[in-house]
Amino acid sequence: MKDLPPSKPAAAPRLPKLLAALIGITALAAALAAGQLVAGFVGINASPFIAVANTVIDKSPLGLVKFAEQTLGSNDKLYLKIGMAVVIVLIAAVAGLLSRRKPLIGQIVFAVFGVLGVLAVYNRSDLGQVGVLAPVVCLVVGVLVFNWLFRMLLPESFKASVAPGSSEDPNRRKFLLTSAGVLAGSAVAGVAGQLIGNSKNAEGSRAAVGKLVPARTAPAIPADADFAKLGTPPFITPAADFYRVDTAFVIPQVRTEDWSLKIHGMVDREVTFNYSDIRNRPLVERTVTLTCVSNEVGGPYTSTASFVGVDLADLLNEAGVKAGAEQLFATSVDGWNAGSPIEAVLDPKRGAMLAIGANGDPLPIEHGFPARIVIPGLYGYVSATKWVTDLNVTTWQANQAYWLKRGWSEQGPIKTESRIDSPSGFANVSHGKVRVAGTAWAQHTGIAKVEVRVDQGPWQTATLSAEVNKDTWRMWWTEVDVPTGTHQVFVRATDQSGYTQTSDRAGTVPNGATGWHSVTLTSA
Repeated sequence: MKDLPPSKPAAAPRLPKLLAALIGITALAAALAAGQLVAGFVGINASPFIAVANTVIDKSPLGLVKFAEQTLGSNDKLYLKIGMAVVIVLIAAVAGLLSRRKPLIGQIVFAVFGVLGVLAVYNRSDLGQVGVLAPVVCLVVGVLVFNWLFRMLLPESFKASVAPGSSEDPNRRKFLLTSAGVLAGSAVAGVAGQLIGNSKNAEGSRAAVGKLVPARTAPAIPADADFAKLGTPPFITPAADFYRVDTAFVIPQVRTEDWSLKIHGMVDREVTFNYSDIRNRPLVERTVTLTCVSNEVGGPYTSTASFVGVDLADLLNEAGVKAGAEQLFATSVDGWNAGSPIEAVLDPKRGAMLAIGANGDPLPIEHGFPARIVIPGLYGYVSATKWVTDLNVTTWQANQAYWLKRGWSEQGPIKTESRIDSPSGFANVSHGKVRVAGTAWAQHTGIAKVEVRVDQGPWQTATLSAEVNKDTWRMWWTEVDVPTGTHQVFVRATDQSGYTQTSDRAGTVPNGATGWHSVTLTSA
């Protein structure tokens, strides 16, 4: 009798692909929800998702940052949120698919997720050591839930009398019910964490501040300060339209009762102010146009408000600035920082402010409530720290600010620029006389003249709006002859120092864009 050939060992049992992916996604939901819940208590930025997103923002290459600003505008963080969510869901699903026989790979993936969250939170200056509790809990929950669901389904389903994954498999039904329960619980935990975090929001604190009445008011804005009826923006930018460029993935929520401002470093005495110390001082109002260094030629990142606050120089003089100081290194509550030339800060003619309000109201939360820095004539990356809480008087060598590390220059004076607001690019117009209107700015120098031309024709001088002050933009308008066909209309400005903006195009890095703005019009 011949020996029978040895039988092949039974193939190791494997989870169905769909269920394996579901394990990964369910464990991810549980992990993130647990981290969000803990973050509601220890600080919303401790949420692993938010902490990693902030790290992505901080570590992104300069080219990617510029691309996001130019293509996505103020929606860049929304798209980052969506993009990150899609990526981590896919990774979680793949982790499940790679763990169809054993849970080890999935456990490793979730452990890596947790470690990245811990590192992201640990490296944030706005969170104490207790902040790492959120990503640690996220790590533990992710690994445990992944292992729990895997062990629930795999050992039993392959021993069942029916095929695993069939509609009659009781373990499959149990797994699906359990997964649904985990997802529902995750939703509750995530919402609870968000609500707990939101309970600490600043809206109530802002409302309690009330109207801000300055002791020294800015000059009244004349009726002809803009040509809004002719196509320019209004002179004062509505709060909803004021440009916002910052690195905050989640807008900081700082209540007045929790806020303080510390001045230290190269000073005779360290001083700390609370909100009442600032609010109860005689307030000053100044109308200022802010501009972002990332504003491309013709770009939208310039806006105007009447800011209310106190002279920054007064606060520094109370601390006593020592000889040799070069910069004021300002830090936000979320850890972002900017360095301002100390000479500009202390210059009484420039009027640097610690602003607590805009247009009579407390600052909007997204624009820096309770307090921000405003230094006229300098791009925002060196002059406009929002949610400011720390001022370090120091040297350029001792401290390097956020954007200086990423290639921008040290001083940041705003360049003389102009743009066409109406008509918009590629508009169809009637041939003949066409009204063109726009905006020009040369903060702390003032605009003297704006000129417009069609194609290579002669320059013609535009009508300027009334000058409010040298730290604000000026509107302009004129009529030009546009023949039939497609033509380009150019604009250039001359400031009150006699400088006429160059036609040479330069990008925003390292110290602001240059070039003439133009629009293409087609007339029939």
